[in-house]
Amino acid sequence: MASPLELLSVEHLLSEEERDLRDAVRQFVDDRVRPGVADWYEDGLDEATARSLAFDAGKLGLLGMHLTGYGCAGTNAVSYGLACMELEAGDSGIRSLVSVQGSLAMFAIWKFGSEEQKQRWLPGMAAGELIGCFGLTEPDFGSNPAGMRTRARRDGDEWVLDGTKMWITNGTIADVAVVWARTSDDGAVRGFLVPAGTPGFSAPKIGKKLSLRASVTSELVLDGVRLPADAVLPEVSGLRGPLSCLNEARFGIVFGALGAARDCLHAALDYASTRDVFDRPLASFQLTQAKLADMALELQKGFLLALHLGRLKDAGTLEPAQISIGKLNNVREALAIARECRTILGANGITLEYPVLRHANNLESVLTYEGTSEVHQLVIGQALTGRAAFS
Repeated sequence: MASPLELLSVEHLLSEEERDLRDAVRQFVDDRVRPGVADWYEDGLDEATARSLAFDAGKLGLLGMHLTGYGCAGTNAVSYGLACMELEAGDSGIRSLVSVQGSLAMFAIWKFGSEEQKQRWLPGMAAGELIGCFGLTEPDFGSNPAGMRTRARRDGDEWVLDGTKMWITNGTIADVAVVWARTSDDGAVRGFLVPAGTPGFSAPKIGKKLSLRASVTSELVLDGVRLPADAVLPEVSGLRGPLSCLNEARFGIVFGALGAARDCLHAALDYASTRDVFDRPLASFQLTQAKLADMALELQKGFLLALHLGRLKDAGTLEPAQISIGKLNNVREALAIARECRTILGANGITLEYPVLRHANNLESVLTYEGTSEVHQLVIGQALTGRAAFS
């Protein structure tokens, strides 16, 4: 029985170093994630386990792995993508923990922070000793970050922040939050580093989720949060800052969603080969094979797309619209694969004994965050027509 990604013999497209890193992350997922992920999903991931996972990921060098210096591994983009794929084969929530830490919180500090800010935060974050989160989305402003209501006003030599952020991965366990706010003096969007425990800052955990349950999701509340002048990220002003961070995270999702799809397809293949229906294996029926063939086809196409984008990123030529193509296609197809695999497993597909519906539920969130499918369609549409369909 062929593995879905072996049909096109893609292994030779990866370097030995890339394959070794992928295999190491796959082993980490097998040893550290798979044994507990069904329970984490059923019960909700507790904060101690989340911190422990971050620390173990740090020991493996996965946090901020595509950044250089400050304890970061300095891998290429393809290696980072492959790591995201293996992490999400375990669970989207675990990949989210790693990608928010590295591609959003750490990247913002690494790209736009002062040397003092980098030295203070990045080594501990790379080691998993410190956790970061990224506060951009607000209760009323997700796809339209330009409308944010969080404000930062000067008061002497200090900044005072007021506002609310929503759907923030790692928020409750974060040691530092990268919070984006509009400044009162010039109306520009600026990034601020808000340490946990700062008076007026709280991060209540969001519960009753039906998706990404193996992930800590939070609200950030800023009520008169007073910060020193050096809390602002000095090297960026405007939406270019947070949007460039989002492109880093979206790139990881292009690969990551394929991991969830691959895991579903493996489960469906194994099940169809051992489940007898009408005195023969389910895998021997034409309808089942047609489903498996179509899913394997989309998985392989998605991987080739992701790999191409990774090579472009490593060459320094990757454009935001190209990332949108990858995110739109691969998440949409991964969700379709997860749903189709559920039909092959029948009633067994809705239980946590198998990973399929857990992945499908997670992918419903992945479809929305880091840009909804509709937003990515409009980004691609603008690239095609030269006309923006949104302000």
